[in-house]
This record gives sequence, structure tokens and C-alpha cells, in this order.
Amino acid sequence: MIPMEDHDQFEIPGTLPVVPVRDLVIFPYTIVPLFISREISVSAMEQALASHRMVLLSAQREVDKDNPELEDLYRVGTVGMVMRMRRLPDGRLKVLIQGLVRGRVESLEEVRPHLKARVTPIYNLPLEEISMETEALMRSLREKLQQFSDITQVPGPDVIVVLQGMKDPGRLADLIASNLALEVSTSQEVLHTPDPVKRLRLVAELLSRELEVVQTKAQIEIKTKQKMGKTQREYFLREQIKQIRSELGEDAADDELLELGARIDGSDMPEQVLKEAQKQLKRLSNMHPESAESGTIRSYLDWLLDLTWQKATPDRLDLEKASQVLEEDHFGLAEAKDRVLEFLSVRKLNPDNPGAILLFVGPPGVGKTSLARSIARAIDRKFVRVSLGGVRDGAEIYGHRRTYIGSMPGRIIQGMKQAGCVNPVFLLDEIDKLGRDFRGDPAAALLEVLDPEQNNSFVDHYLNLPFDLSRVMFIATANRIDTIPGPLLDRTEGIHLPGYSLEEKITIATKHLVPEQMTKAGISNRKVEIGSEVLSLMIERHTRESGLRQLERAIAQVCRKLARRVAQGQPTPKVFDPGKLRSYLGPIVHQPLEQLSENTIGVANGLAWTPVGGETIQVEVVAMSGRGQLILTGQLGEVMKESAQAALSFARSQAEKMGIAPDFFASNDIHIHIPAGSIPKDGPSAGVTLTVALVSLLTGIPVRHQVAMTGEISLSGRVLPVGGVREKLLAACRAGFEEVIIPAQNHDDLEDIPSEILSKLEVTEITSIGQALERALAKRPVRDSKKKIGTQVSAPRSDRKSNSSMCRKQGPA
Repeated sequence: MIPMEDHDQFEIPGTLPVVPVRDLVIFPYTIVPLFISREISVSAMEQALASHRMVLLSAQREVDKDNPELEDLYRVGTVGMVMRMRRLPDGRLKVLIQGLVRGRVESLEEVRPHLKARVTPIYNLPLEEISMETEALMRSLREKLQQFSDITQVPGPDVIVVLQGMKDPGRLADLIASNLALEVSTSQEVLHTPDPVKRLRLVAELLSRELEVVQTKAQIEIKTKQKMGKTQREYFLREQIKQIRSELGEDAADDELLELGARIDGSDMPEQVLKEAQKQLKRLSNMHPESAESGTIRSYLDWLLDLTWQKATPDRLDLEKASQVLEEDHFGLAEAKDRVLEFLSVRKLNPDNPGAILLFVGPPGVGKTSLARSIARAIDRKFVRVSLGGVRDGAEIYGHRRTYIGSMPGRIIQGMKQAGCVNPVFLLDEIDKLGRDFRGDPAAALLEVLDPEQNNSFVDHYLNLPFDLSRVMFIATANRIDTIPGPLLDRTEGIHLPGYSLEEKITIATKHLVPEQMTKAGISNRKVEIGSEVLSLMIERHTRESGLRQLERAIAQVCRKLARRVAQGQPTPKVFDPGKLRSYLGPIVHQPLEQLSENTIGVANGLAWTPVGGETIQVEVVAMSGRGQLILTGQLGEVMKESAQAALSFARSQAEKMGIAPDFFASNDIHIHIPAGSIPKDGPSAGVTLTVALVSLLTGIPVRHQVAMTGEISLSGRVLPVGGVREKLLAACRAGFEEVIIPAQNHDDLEDIPSEILSKLEVTEITSIGQALERALAKRPVRDSKKKIGTQVSAPRSDRKSNSSMCRKQGPA
């Protein structure tokens, strides 16, 4: 509003046209532009222009009334003079009004065509002089108004200049009030106050309050601008979108909260989990639905609701049915099947017993994973498999804390969500291939999971709530146990699943693999017989392994080629010809170990264990002129090198008894080689083989080529037990050996050997290296201390030819 120049008192008529004004109070001494469109107001303006140009401007109590009456108006208004009026093209009037003096409506004279009232002017009460208090208040008002103008740019600089020279306290109060964004009722209170000093105090209070508001707002805006970035800007935009959606009736956030609340109330959560879920739901309801944290809380609640906290599936404790299922799915594996039936028996008699954690250890392809799946089917439980191979981060087990972006529970909780119950069969596959690095040790994280005393309150970092794992039947699988940490291994009960013999593989292939692959290839109705001879060739020449995985692939390849012949309309044989196996599977992949056709000096046959089953090896020893060095080749490990050193030390200690010249070892180098040099080899079980080959070279007595051996030796000549006897004997049987020498302390291991294997092998149990030499060499070594190197030794056995050794030479009798 613009202040008018000083003027004398105008002569005010007794009756004036009344113009109702909405949302605005016009004060004296101000000039205000108005847009008038209502008929009663237009008529009042036209009447004023036709006479004295004066009207009474009175504010409406309620802005929504188009035709107000006297009771709808404030009785005190402002008498204004129409300074200028222009009619707009849309019919409205643009009027410039100058406020003159306050006026009170005494009575209403006319209603139509416009309001006309009897008006009494209200002049300011006279002041004899301006007191110091009033002067101080006026100066304070000017200063505060200047501060207000600096922040809001209202009023403008021209008005500020006029106010600085204004001496009348009443006019100063009216002009300041007209430039404040006050409510109509508050402005009307100022207009109703005729005393200039009281009015000045009232305006001072109002200005102080408005100044405090705008200063606080300015500070907030400054802080907001400083902190406001992309997130805040998106928030304001989303808030606008929210308001738009609310206007359109698309407020889905409340529906989602109601749905979450209903799901929480109907869930099976324990009390502690239920309280946390309700707490998070309350936090979510107070957040903006598009904020980042609301998405995190929503995901957390979804996990809590998707998990099954108390629901368990009933166990089928029918031992006969369980045994039938296990026999249908797997051939052999008696120890594992017995252990499962024992678990069911205990469960039947004592349902509260959590049982042990089973660990299936065996080569690849022997059926560890499928056996776990069969166990779940036998007891009618849900089955969950989690592969742990290559897992290096402990958070993969424990989960990530919710403070991280993209956090989620660990694999244990994910598996429990997948199961949908609290008592599944949970398979931890490839537990021996866990890694560790700077992010943590997942094996250590599994300690709590696999401990029956602790896993009833397993806490995942993401959930941060206890979860009961005590009713879960955990089964772990591994190819070897030496890579599993001791504390973790101690929490499991190991069950060894050995490799299959040739006869077992043929039986399994005939009953399971061949029919299954024929069905997959679509030729099950062709009745093509793949006989045991064909399967035997597949096993020995194309798929040498302890398990059945490669054999299954080979059978599948044969079936696919037969299916192709059927699809092309070519005839298929009723019985598969073994001679055509090469055309179906290609060249032989595993050539049989070239067996020695005769007894050989310095070459012995050994047996070795590998993660994929047993293997046969050959140890070759030669001597040459040198400086007494021991040369080892064939990519031998540290333990096998030490076994070679022990074998040499034993031979040197027995040189006198074997008739070896004392200076032989100082003047000759001994080279020990194990073929297949690209394959790493290690372990102590080659000690007997190394010793026999070395003694054969030194004594010139050949080694029997039908004999294979295994065992660890000591410097005193004792033979110590070794592992993997079953796999080693299976390998010896596959290679066609007639006799196997093993440590006597491994006698109990023969109980696990199939009878058909023992019927093909002569197993000799020994306690000392001397007994091994007696069985392995074509004749016993020389033990007469009087016969030195160069002395003619006794003739070999009558059925074998004698061979001379390069380390023997003629000497005195």
C-alpha cells in the first residue's frame, strides 16, 4: 500500500455507498488498487463517481459470501475516495482508492442496487504533545520496519523514506500495519483503535512478532539451502507428487501400511520379533514413503514376514518306508543309510533330541548331495541346499548389517526363507572349499550354526534378532577333511562315502543311469540293451573315476547318438556292440597303466589315494656315477621327499647285510622318479614302494610285477598304517594286480572292501620292511655279512631269471 500525502480533514457525507472488501483491510492515508466485479460493488462505485466520489470500504467477515449483508461486514471501515476508475474488457472495474478516515456504519439505508449506509467518521484522538516514550516507540518501530524491509523487501525504499519523516504516531501506525501481512481480524483490531498511542503500541507488538517470524524463516531458509542437495530436492518434488496423488485419490501408502500391519498381526512371530516388527512399522508410518530409509525398513519388514518362525512339517518316522526310499535312490552306501535310520530311531523315541550334524566325505560323484536329498524325502522334510564353495566373506553366513546399501541376510536365513518351515534338511555343500580373507572367516561363522547348544538363538546381522535353528537337520558334504578347520570338523559326525567298485558301477548304471538317460533322450521304447561289457569299457577306458558323474555323461552321449539315429530313420541295434563304442565316445581317454610284463630291477608298483579315488603309480630308481646325491623327480611333495630320504637311510643302514660296498653311496648318485610328472604327488604311503624299488636296484634283485604295495616306513624298518585302503585296493583291482601288500595295522579296513574285490586280490599284511622285501622281490636279498659287493649271490627263484645290478662288482671271496 502506498502512503498518501498529508491532507486536511475532508467533509464526509452522512450516507455513503458501501463496498465490501474480501481478505483485505484498507487503512487511512494509503492508496490501494482494487479490482471490482460484483454487481453491488460496481453499482456503489458508479454512484460514488456520480456524486462525491466517496465510498465506505468495509471488510467481510466471511469471504465466500457474494452478496453480503450488514451483519456480514465489520462495522468499522475506511472512508475512501475514488481517484481513478477504468472498466476492463471482461466487465470488471480497476479502481484506485485513497483511504481518508475511519468510519463507523450506524445503519443501513439501502440494499439494492447496492449497499448504502449512514456513516460516522472516526478521527484520531488529539495529542497535546508527543512524549519521550512515544518518540522512543516510534524510533523503535522505524528501525524494526527497516529490518523487516531488508529481509522481505516490503515495504519498498520509497515508503521507508516517507516513514522516516513521519511525526504523527497514528498515521505511522496505520501505514506500518497496512504493509504487514496480517490476518483480517488482526488488521481490523488496529482499525478499531482510535487512540494513536495505543494503536502505535499494538502495531509495535505486531511488528515485533512478524519480524521474529521472518527472521526465523530466513534462518531456516539459509540452513535449508546450505543442506539442501539432491535428496532434499527430490523430497520436495515427491511431496508435491504425493499431494497430487492425494487429490486424485491414489494414496496407496496408507493401504500398504495397513496391509503390513495386518500381516504382522497374523504372523507366527515370537514376542520379541513381534515387538521389533511393530516398532519398525511405526517408524515407517512416520516417514515419507519415497525416502531411502523407508525402503530399507520396508525390505526389513518383508524379510521378517516372509520367514517362518514356528511352523514345522511333521516327520515321517516310518523306518521301513525310510529304508525303502534310501534303497530306491542309492545302491550301496550302507554306513550312511544305517546312520540315517539311527537318527530316525532316536527321533522317534525322543523327539526333543536335536541329533548330530552329519558330514558326508567322499570323492566327487559318489552321491553325497543326492543322498542328502533322499534323506529329506525319506523323512518327508523340505530340502534346502546352499553351496559354500568359494565363499570367503563371513557376512555370507551372518548377513550384512542394515546400515550398508544393498544389505541382506546371510545364506542361512535365505535358506530358511526358501524352506518355509523351521525343520528342513539343510545341506551345506562343499564345506571343505570355504575360503577366508580380510573380510572374515566363514568357517568361524558356521561354528554357531552347527553347534546344537547355540543354534537355538542364531542371530543374523541383518535381522539382529534370534532365530531358532535347533530343529534343522544339517548335513555337510566335503571331498576331503584336511582343509576343514578343526573346531568346525569337531562339530560334525563324519561318514565316509568311498568310491564305487567296477561291479557296483555296472549295477548302478544298469538299474538307474541307463534307463534314466534313455528316457531323457526319448528312446526308452526302443529297447536298446547296453550290456555290462559296454559299461565296463566305458568305466575303464573313458571315465576312470571314483564316482559316477563322468559315466553318466558318457551314457548320455551314447543315448543322444542313438536318438539321432532314430530321428534320422536309421535302424538301431537291439544290443549295443562294444566294438562301436569308439565311434560313439571317441578315442580312449584313459589308457590302462602299462603293466610290466616281467620282473624288473629298480621298478616297483605303488598305490596312491587322490580326492577322486585310488590310483596306481610306478617308482623307478637308477644309479649312476656321482658324488652321493639323491635326485628326486616327478613333482613330489615335501612328505614324499622325506619318505625317499627315509628309504635311502634305511638302505644305507642295511648295506652290510645286503652285501653293498661301503663306498657305493659316496661314489654314486641315486635318481628316484615317479612318472606322470605333471601331476603333483605327496603323502607318506609310498614309503614301502620307494624302499622296495631302491633295495631292488642296490641288490640287483627284480621286483615282482604282479605285486602292488602301500605303507609308510620308519628308519628302523617298521611299516606304519596309511589311509584310503579301500580306494587303493579298488585301483589295484582295476589295474589287474594279483597281490597287494598293506600294513598289518590296516587290517580293520578290509571289512569295508567288497567281497568281489577281495576274491580277486591276494592281500598280504606286513609289519616290517623285511616282510615287504620277502614278498615283493623275486628272491630274498643277501643277508650274509661276509658277502660284499662283488660276491656272487645265491641263485634266484627257479621260475624267474636273475638280473645283475650295476652296483654289484666282482671282489675277493
